[in-house]
Amino acid sequence: MADSESKVSNFIRNIIDADLAAGRFASVRTRFPPEPNGYLHFGHAKSICLNFGLAQDYGGACNLRFDDTNPEKEEQEYVDAIIDAVHWLGWAWGENQYFASDYFQKMFEFAEKLIEAGLAYVDSQSAEAMRATRGTLTEAGKNSPFRDRPPAENLDLFRRMKAGEFPDGAHVLRAKIDMGSGNINLRDPAIYRIRHAEHHNTGNTWCIYPMYAYAHPIEDALENITHSLCTLEFADQRPLYDWLLTKLAELGCVNTPLPQQTEFARLNLTYVVLSKRKLIQLVDEKHVDGWDDPRLPTLIGARRRGFTPEGFRRFAEMIGVAKSDAWIDMSVLEGCMRDHLNETAPRRIAVLDPVKLVIDNYPAGQEEECLAPNHPQKPDWGKRPIPFSRELWIEREDFVETPPKGYFRLFPGNKVRLRYGFVIECTGCDKDADGNIVAVHCNYFADSKSGTSGADSYKVKGNIHWVSARHAYTAEVRLYDRLFAVEAPGMGGRDLLDDLNPNSKIVITAQLEPALQDASAEARFQFERHGYFVADRVDSRPGAPVFNRTVTLKDSWTKEK
Repeated sequence: MADSESKVSNFIRNIIDADLAAGRFASVRTRFPPEPNGYLHFGHAKSICLNFGLAQDYGGACNLRFDDTNPEKEEQEYVDAIIDAVHWLGWAWGENQYFASDYFQKMFEFAEKLIEAGLAYVDSQSAEAMRATRGTLTEAGKNSPFRDRPPAENLDLFRRMKAGEFPDGAHVLRAKIDMGSGNINLRDPAIYRIRHAEHHNTGNTWCIYPMYAYAHPIEDALENITHSLCTLEFADQRPLYDWLLTKLAELGCVNTPLPQQTEFARLNLTYVVLSKRKLIQLVDEKHVDGWDDPRLPTLIGARRRGFTPEGFRRFAEMIGVAKSDAWIDMSVLEGCMRDHLNETAPRRIAVLDPVKLVIDNYPAGQEEECLAPNHPQKPDWGKRPIPFSRELWIEREDFVETPPKGYFRLFPGNKVRLRYGFVIECTGCDKDADGNIVAVHCNYFADSKSGTSGADSYKVKGNIHWVSARHAYTAEVRLYDRLFAVEAPGMGGRDLLDDLNPNSKIVITAQLEPALQDASAEARFQFERHGYFVADRVDSRPGAPVFNRTVTLKDSWTKEK
C-alpha cells in the first residue's frame, strides 16, 4: 500500500483504496486473462502493466490466466508466446498461472446447480430462431418455447449434451433471466454450447464448452480475484457478471466477497491497427513478414524492432487509465522508447549511405586509433578505440560540389572535422561515366587529432562521422518506420491497404564501425546521427549481426503532420 501512494492517482486506485479502507478485501488480487488465440499487441501491454502493476504496488498478486474456452481457435503456440511476452515485459506471477479449462468440471457442476434452481434451461431452437426472438434495443425479446422445460428435463438434456449425444448447434444452455430486459446481455444469454472439437489442454474430454461471459466471472471467483479490470466494451456485460456470481453465491458455489468488475478505456493509438481481424489480414496477405514483423503492433514484433520493456512500462505510466476513450499519438510511445534508449544504449558509428573518402596526404598502409566515448553523458562507461586509415566511408549527403547556404560539411575548399579524428580540407571528387560521385578527396592536418593539444587551434563548423574502409563491418540494415502513413488507417470507408506506408521498410547495405560485428542478438545501440538500432533477434548470427532501426533520434512525423 505504501508504494501506491507515490503513484499517480486514478479512478481505479481510488476504488481500491476505498475497498481496502472499508475492509471489503484484505488484499488486492488482479488477473491478466488473454485468450490464447493470437499474439499480444500494444493494447495488451497497457492491460498487463495495469494489472501486474497494481498488484505489485499494493503488495498483492496478479494471476496469468488463459481464457481457453474456444477450442477451435486456440493453440499451444499462442500460450507459449503469451508467457514469453509477459515475462519479457518484466512481470512474474510465480505459481499463479491458470487456465479456464482448469475449471471446466466446476463450471459444469455450477451449471447443473443453476438448472436445478430453475435459473438455466436447455434451448433447442436454431441459432437463427434465437436471433429472431432476441429483440432489439427498443423492442423486448420473446421467450423461447423451451424456456419452461422442467428442471429435471433440462438436467437430463444437459448431461446428454456433455455425453456427446447431439451434434453441434442442436442445443444450447441458456441462463433464465429476463427477455424483456433493457440490457440485451440479460435476455437469457447462452452459457454453454456444443462443440465437437479437440481442446489444446483437455483434448477430447469435453464436447460442450462454456461461453466467455459465463466462464470469466466464475474463474475470477474461484481465484479470489478482488478487482476484475476490463475494457469499456465489457461494461454492458457487468450486470450479467454480477447476476451470475450473486446467484452462484446464493447456491453455495462461490465464496464472498465477490469480485468487482471495473472498466477502463482501451488503448487507441494513432498510425496502427489493433483489430485482430485486420492484423490477420496483414499477415495472411503478406503485407508484412509474419507476426513478428517489426512494423506490426504485436509485442513479439516490438521486441524484434528493439522496443524495450522499460519503454512500455514508462508509456503505460504516462498515459494512465481513464473512464472514456481517447486517442494517444504514436509519438508518445516512440518518445518513451527514445527516452529509455537514450539512457541505456551505447553509442556507435554507422555510415548508412556510404561514399569513399580518400585522404591523399595520409601515408598509404598507415593506421592508428581514435578514441570515442561509449556514452557522452556517462563518462564511467569509458571510451573505445576506432581504427583510422587513409580511406574512409562517409555519408553521401556529407559532400556536395556546390553547397547551399548554411551547408558546413564537405565541399571543395572547405574544412571539417572527422568526428573523434582529424580536421580535413576537401580538394575535390571522382565521378563515374554517368556523373555519379564515387570518391571524395581531401588532405588532413596531422596536428589536429581530437584529444591532442593541437586540436584546439582548428576552428571548423562542420563535423562528420566516418568509418575506416579497411576495417568496416559491411552489414544489412533495415530502416523501419511506421507501417501506415495516416493517423487512422482504414477510417472513413478507406481501404486499409491504401493507407500503408510504402517506405515502412527499406533494406540497405551499410558500413559500420568494426566493434558492431561482435554485437549479440537484441543488443541495442545509438547509431550517431541516425537513431537507435538493435541487432535482429531472428536473423543475426555470431559475427554477422543484422540491424533493425528501432526509432529515429527525433520525431519527424509530428513536424510533418
